[in-house]
Amino acid sequence: MATVSRVFGACRVLMAKAASSSGVVSSRRQGTGILKVVPVSQPLAQFIGENEVSRTTAVKKIWEYIKLNNLQNPANKREILCDEKLKTIFSGKDSVMFLEISKHLSQHFPKSR
Repeated sequence: MATVSRVFGACRVLMAKAASSSGVVSSRRQGTGILKVVPVSQPLAQFIGENEVSRTTAVKKIWEYIKLNNLQNPANKREILCDEKLKTIFSGKDSVMFLEISKHLSQHFPKSR
């Protein structure tokens, strides 16, 4: 009988460890890196409608706006033709290549220390 209780006792210890390790996974899901919600500049906050946003959310909202207003150049889909609202966050440029979006957005996010 002593052998049986040692086996079940060990299972309880293993189960307790498994239950506590799931807490580590959930803490990783909190925003870190580009998923971290941070305060943004006033022009970007007015464009998105929120004062704090993650970088990924900002890019998604900008792309939604571009697609909704059909601002991609039909001849070159990599080029975005900026209207007045986009010019406020893209340094007043008339057109921006899609790879430049993250470069222009970096000025609207505070530098991490």
